[in-house]
Amino acid sequence: MKRKYWVLLAAFAAILVLSACGAKSPQDVAEKLNEKAEKMDGYKLNAKMTLKMGNGPRTYDIEVWHNKPSYYRVNLKNADKGQSQMILRNKEGVFVVTPALNKSYRFQSDWPNNTSQAYLYESLVKDILEDKDAKLTVKKNQYVFETKTRYQNHKMLPYQQIAFDKRTLAPVSVKVMDTDRNTLVKVLFTKVDFNAKFDNNAFDTKKNMTGAKLEVPVDAKVGNKEFSVKYPTAKIGHTTLLDEQEVATADGKRVILTYTGDKMYTLIEEKAEVLPAVSTEAIPANGKIADLGFTIGTMTGDSLSWTENGVEYTLASKSLTAAEMIEIAQSVGGEPEK
Repeated sequence: MKRKYWVLLAAFAAILVLSACGAKSPQDVAEKLNEKAEKMDGYKLNAKMTLKMGNGPRTYDIEVWHNKPSYYRVNLKNADKGQSQMILRNKEGVFVVTPALNKSYRFQSDWPNNTSQAYLYESLVKDILEDKDAKLTVKKNQYVFETKTRYQNHKMLPYQQIAFDKRTLAPVSVKVMDTDRNTLVKVLFTKVDFNAKFDNNAFDTKKNMTGAKLEVPVDAKVGNKEFSVKYPTAKIGHTTLLDEQEVATADGKRVILTYTGDKMYTLIEEKAEVLPAVSTEAIPANGKIADLGFTIGTMTGDSLSWTENGVEYTLASKSLTAAEMIEIAQSVGGEPEK
């Protein structure tokens, strides 16, 4: 009888231990992730990002280097369209390089702090830590969090699901969702190196600018190419397209779209200027960084400008908020209104 008692007691104790091991609270896992982020000196990540905004999905390859405390190198490529853009942060500042246009801009910016970044490990961890209502689902091989986002246009993209590998705590995927929980941004991590080592000049401005331009040669034909007009699909208030004008320029055409209603704005589209190949200095940017996901734009008080596929877009409005301008910019790519 005694032997049976001790066997039952041992079995009960084992169940308690297993239950305790399996019952992870969001706070427990968040602390483990934060400890991981704080202990590592740097990392390298590779990922594929798909955006479902505007006219059809767009897929980009992303390569991220991060070295503490605040050095970053993010390479964003759309292989299908030959696009490439690099974001570089070092002791000299924050630089955005568009090699096909031979352009480099220097920003006075605290990027990537204070907003969500779906491809930066410490940003994902911060999103979890700052959301007191974060939900955790423990799967066989993954920890999956659902949290609020910290994007400039968080009203459009308020939620995200972040999956981590249970064993290594490496990021597996991120899904950024709209108010109806439709996934508009999806990031799949293909390679993670938490023990990355960097050369002394790995984040050097001129080295990276030169390397980016060698990898994606300056497109001298951009100015001669025709472009099709793209229209925003985002509906902000009761705003509709009032007028569309085409103006001849020395390099082709400029299209001006005028929208009227309670949120009036103007969208200008024209071929982007390609600087001479001898240009190597970064241009001081008059504005703040605006992360559109597929590209980095420049935002001033009442305008937002960005470049995609060799076309320069300028959105101007005294009625739109910064978040609404980003929402409209991310949706550009639709067909004309019927």
